Amino acid sequence: MAGRKKDYYEILGVPRNATKEEIKRAFRRLALKYHPDRNKSPEAEEKFKEISEAYAVLSDDEKRRIYDAYGVDGIRGRYTQEDIFNTRFKDLFRDFGFGDFDDLFNRFFRDFGFGTFQRTVRIGPKRGRDIETTMEVTLKDVAYGAEKEIEVPRLRRCSVCGGTGAEPGTGERTCPRCGGTGRIEHRRVSGFAQMIRIVPCDRCGGRGTIIEHPCKNCGGSGLEKKVAKIRVSIPPGVEDGSYLILRGEGEDGERGGPPGDLYIRVRVRPHPHLVRQGLDLLHEAEIDFPLAALGGKIRVPTLDGEAELEIPAGTQSGTILRLRGKGIRAGGRTGDELVRITVRVPKRLTRRQRELIKELARELGVDRVKKVGWWRRRF
Repeated sequence: MAGRKKDYYEILGVPRNATKEEIKRAFRRLALKYHPDRNKSPEAEEKFKEISEAYAVLSDDEKRRIYDAYGVDGIRGRYTQEDIFNTRFKDLFRDFGFGDFDDLFNRFFRDFGFGTFQRTVRIGPKRGRDIETTMEVTLKDVAYGAEKEIEVPRLRRCSVCGGTGAEPGTGERTCPRCGGTGRIEHRRVSGFAQMIRIVPCDRCGGRGTIIEHPCKNCGGSGLEKKVAKIRVSIPPGVEDGSYLILRGEGEDGERGGPPGDLYIRVRVRPHPHLVRQGLDLLHEAEIDFPLAALGGKIRVPTLDGEAELEIPAGTQSGTILRLRGKGIRAGGRTGDELVRITVRVPKRLTRRQRELIKELARELGVDRVKKVGWWRRRF
């Protein structure tokens, strides 16, 4: 895979919510355009490999899920090139009528000056698995930032054997199949090129040694499940559904391999009175008509308790008033709390109240609306 960052959706020219059929059509169109046998331009081969990689990931439900959550880094952390261009993809490739995928890629490498295309499956200590968990936070945590502790079950190095997989006091012997190298070599000639495929030894699993007496605590894996308590810093302004990544807090790798990462999906608990809008918070407040007409003060909820809000005389329904600095803090900025006013109209009136409103209407000169029949319907 190329070393630079990629956007697979952009490479195929499809939106992030594209269906499998849309992705398939986009790949076929671009593959026909950039296939090296059809397009002799210098950049065609690299472009063809890019679109093939994008399609191989986005056409696979699991790979696409990982890519959407973690991006290219997530794909690189889990899959080799052989995993991405697996048998399923190669079958689809041939179904499109593009020929043999391995032979095509062999030719790319040979033309770049290599007589042998060597594919190596990862051998040696494997990186630990990345794990994912969800953490629920409050809107106040989002506004000001917070420290939280979460419990995460994960595989860690066995406390009995220290990760060797062997029962304490026992040893290991060299694998007779691979001679201690942990790998087996397979060679295949394709045209003028020779392909060497190196895979982990199927006898020792790539260790190079065989455990005579597996550890009873971990069953020979060298790993055991433990529950870890981890402190997590919630950055101010974090978005609902976003991920926090803690490097090295995933599961330990086998045979001393480096640990994976911990991906924490943030879920913001709904607030009973406030809704987030960027760095601002929105509150809906209902007031009675006399208060809207005459003005006054009300108390409204904020993240820090209640605050007093001045209602100007003549406030109209739908007016938005602002409490400065009562929003979310992020990136050196602080939002406001917006209070949208709705003027409440009484549904039932006493005779006395109706007479008073009629008198007010006459004073305001609005009784002329009788001409369109509004007066009777309203009062």
